[in-house]
Amino acid sequence: MKQVLVSAPSNIALIKYMGKIEGTGNKPTNGSLSYTLENLRTYVRLTEISEPKDRWQALVREDLEKIDLSEKGQERFLKHLQNLKNKWGVKENFLVESANNFPSDCGLASSASSFAALTLAAAEMFQQISPQPWGTDKKYLSELSRQGSGSSCRSLFTPWALWQNEFAEPMGLEITNMHHIVVVVEDSKKAVSSSEAHKLVTTSPRFHGRVDRAELRLKDLVHALRFNDWHMARQIVWDEFIDMHRLFETSQPAFTYMTEGSKKVLADCQNFWGKWQDGPLVTMDAGANVHMLFRHDQKKSFEQYREHFKQEFKVLAFEGYKDNVH
Repeated sequence: MKQVLVSAPSNIALIKYMGKIEGTGNKPTNGSLSYTLENLRTYVRLTEISEPKDRWQALVREDLEKIDLSEKGQERFLKHLQNLKNKWGVKENFLVESANNFPSDCGLASSASSFAALTLAAAEMFQQISPQPWGTDKKYLSELSRQGSGSSCRSLFTPWALWQNEFAEPMGLEITNMHHIVVVVEDSKKAVSSSEAHKLVTTSPRFHGRVDRAELRLKDLVHALRFNDWHMARQIVWDEFIDMHRLFETSQPAFTYMTEGSKKVLADCQNFWGKWQDGPLVTMDAGANVHMLFRHDQKKSFEQYREHFKQEFKVLAFEGYKDNVH
């Protein structure tokens, strides 16, 4: 009986993927740039079974969060597996077990890590059964993963990934091994899924010009990071997530992920920046939680932010990249 166990990381987009081209398998309306969150991971175990169809169940392990995947979520996950089986020409059936080491469905990009892990697990398994010349090509696997969940295509590369069309690819930037904090102000399931949000934002009057704004910020952010202009990078990243959340708030119907907790965290970040004229890149995904990325030389600042926010909220904090999360 063949079995593989694979993990893949989440990622946080600094220039956002929000808006997809209908009927193209999650191709984005604009380019996006992400930083890979190596410490936040989904684990997928594939086991060949002698049953009439594939099935999913939670992967149970002491170090992983309990997961309760809805029937719709299971169907979507297994549909992606079936698409991958068709690509490789694999007829065998499999038990798919998965779980994260962080909360799901609350704006921490668990969909990205889940679909990336499933794609990588399938590739490892299927290359044993029906090897294909493209079966280990990261860019091609990124393209396949995109068809299951758009942002998952970025999780195949680290630490920076650029996604503009069919697949993501690594981007070489000098800033690496950043410290990461996510202030978890809300860990319950989102009322509006990311997939629904992608559709709704197109109804916002602010969606007009969104592609041009995002592409210009992408160009400016890459320039700022290449020339170590941290102040400029911080402002671009801040403007970008605010732009995305305003799309939500002006959609028809309007909705929001912002909570009073989110606003409190953002206000504190602004106050700290005003006081010290330095600090992390701050961003939010399609959810209520707030991500912060610190340069490696900002360890003292990282510790101050961590201690400040843990007084009131749940905080996940990681000093750079830790090998033992795999």
